[in-house]
Amino acid sequence: MRKLYYAAFAYMIAGVASGLFYREFTKLNDFPEGGSTQLGVAHTHLLTLGFVVLLIVLVLEKVFTLSASKLFTWFFWVYNAGVVATSAMLVWHGSLTVLGQESSKMIAGIAGAGHILLTAGMVLLFLALGTALRRSQPSGDGMPAAEIAGSAQG
Repeated sequence: MRKLYYAAFAYMIAGVASGLFYREFTKLNDFPEGGSTQLGVAHTHLLTLGFVVLLIVLVLEKVFTLSASKLFTWFFWVYNAGVVATSAMLVWHGSLTVLGQESSKMIAGIAGAGHILLTAGMVLLFLALGTALRRSQPSGDGMPAAEIAGSAQG
C-alpha cells in the first residue's frame, strides 16, 4: 500500500512541476499563448493517470487487498512504465514544438509504446480486481470464499 501512496505522491509533484515547466518554458521562449504544444497535456496526463488513478487503486487495495494477486505487481510496474514513457514523450515533443524544432517518428513510437503499456497495465488491474472480487464473494452460507478456505484448514 505504501508503494501506491508514494507513487501517487510522486505523480502529484511531477504533474504540478510539469504544469509550472509548461507555463515558464513557453514564456521564456516567447511561444504564442494558446499555441498548440503537448507540454500542456503532460500536466494533465501526470495528474490524472498518475496521481488520481493511483489514489483510486490505493482505495481499491484497502478494500479488496489487490496486492494478494501476483497480477497486481505486474500491473504496478507495467502501468507506471506506461505513465512515465507517455509523459516523457509529451514533454520531449512539446519542448521541441516550443523551440521550433521538428519532432521525429521515434518520439511517436515511444509514446505509442507507452500507451500500449498503459493499456496492458489497466488490463492487469482489472484481472487482479476480478480475482479479488471472487476471493471476497460470499458463498451460499454468507461467508467470503477466503474465510471458507481458512476455516476448512483449521
